[in-house]
Amino acid sequence: MTRKKSRKINENAPKRPPRTKKEDRVVTGKKQKSGNKAGSRHNEKQIQQKQSGTAQAKDPRHGSKKPVALELPTKAPVAKQPKAPKMSDEQKLLKLEEDPRLNKLLDMLEEGRDLNDTDQAWLEKQLTEIERLMDRLGITEEDDLEHVMKTTVGSDDDLLDKFESGADLLKDYQDKD
Repeated sequence: MTRKKSRKINENAPKRPPRTKKEDRVVTGKKQKSGNKAGSRHNEKQIQQKQSGTAQAKDPRHGSKKPVALELPTKAPVAKQPKAPKMSDEQKLLKLEEDPRLNKLLDMLEEGRDLNDTDQAWLEKQLTEIERLMDRLGITEEDDLEHVMKTTVGSDDDLLDKFESGADLLKDYQDKD
């Protein structure tokens, strides 16, 4: 059998000193406090501000102080579009004359088809705008007709002459080499 150890201290064993309370103990070379009180960082600054008499010192919080809207905006902000450079009257006239919708509606009128009210109103508005621009620029319909006749080829003989002169120019070019 094994011998049981008793927990009792023998009379010959070293004796421990009696326990003393924490407040009664004297510690040399160490501070008694183990840290600052909770919230002391803000409290000290507030106390110093009140004591120094300054109006409002710098806010210790970092970041933006701008209020944030908690609701979604009901309308999207409209971005300002940069204004297009102003077009000259000639550019406006060319743009109107090259409009595919205008050309389509004029072709329909030439074929003898009837236009609905909205198309008819739009066509009249565009034609009056073209007339106004032509008057402003001093262009008459006869001038416009002469310009168109000059740019188009008159007959088949003119086309043949142009073709033959091109062949002569080609021969001259080949002979130079």
